[in-house]
Amino acid sequence: AFITGWPSLLAVLLNYMKRGEVRFKFLESHFRWQIRTFWFAFMWVLIALLLAFTVFGIPLAFVLVAFAGVWVLYRVVRGWLDLNQRRPLPV
Repeated sequence: AFITGWPSLLAVLLNYMKRGEVRFKFLESHFRWQIRTFWFAFMWVLIALLLAFTVFGIPLAFVLVAFAGVWVLYRVVRGWLDLNQRRPLPV
């Protein structure tokens, strides 16, 4: 649920709906960061699911999902740290 569950879907929908309100503010980079995090994580999990349909791809699928989870965790922590400092995130 952390990567592709309904909380993530709701969060990305809210980001798309509200990003016009933060245009030209430091929060704009945070919205973009969250949207990109969702779509890239979704892509990696989708690739892992496709790999899981093959016998040889199952171990790689597990590694890919683990990598995606760690990557998302890094992006969440990095985003929170920069948000607390009121700093924009890199493009």
